[in-house]
Amino acid sequence: MNIPSTHPRYDSLLQREKIVKGVESGITAVAGLIAQGRGETFDYLIGERTTENAKKAIKAAVAKLLTAKHPVLSVNGNVAVLVTDEYIRLGEVLDAPLEINLFYRTPERVKAIERLLREHGCRHVLSGEDARIDLESERRKIDSRGQAIADVVLVPLEDGDRTEALKKAGKFVITIDLNPLSRTARTADITIVDNIVRAVPLMIKYAEEYKKHGIPDIKFDNKENLKEALNIIRERLKDERILD
Repeated sequence: MNIPSTHPRYDSLLQREKIVKGVESGITAVAGLIAQGRGETFDYLIGERTTENAKKAIKAAVAKLLTAKHPVLSVNGNVAVLVTDEYIRLGEVLDAPLEINLFYRTPERVKAIERLLREHGCRHVLSGEDARIDLESERRKIDSRGQAIADVVLVPLEDGDRTEALKKAGKFVITIDLNPLSRTARTADITIVDNIVRAVPLMIKYAEEYKKHGIPDIKFDNKENLKEALNIIRERLKDERILD
């Protein structure tokens, strides 16, 4: 699909097209299209922008990842196709491996995602399934070299049950989730309420800055963070100018 850059919904349509191509190549599950559409709804509600509230969460997340002993970045199909190069770069800056974890897990999908990441230069990608967390789905399978020993895990676009399982396993969980009401958002230690395509580049920016100038000590309350995200949505809906 050829999307003209002048189209008013160019960025949104480009993201959808990446998911569609991901389905066609076996990287993304069909259900990923539904997840993308749900996220778009909340992106509309926050004005399709990175709020100052989201930036605070991004800074806190980056500081936590940089001070972790064993940080790991989780990858699913949507993450792999939406922010391929950016996510790989984030792993490099944080010195953290990328670990493939899928709800609709098949050997073919795992290989397709691993191939995509390696083709884009990822040198440290994990896909083992020799360890477990307390779940009944395929997402219980984790790598003994990655999330099994991780103290901090970034799980963007994640299911709530796995976020809860990771928390029960003693992990500090960071997520990127446009829905501040989701179980994932409410369970995580730090929730970045933003579109992943905007959040990850900012995470890279702050990670590079903190490594150069020092990591700040950031106090962060995720409940207050989510309340503020909801307030932003509420105030935006009350603003009649959005209909102008």
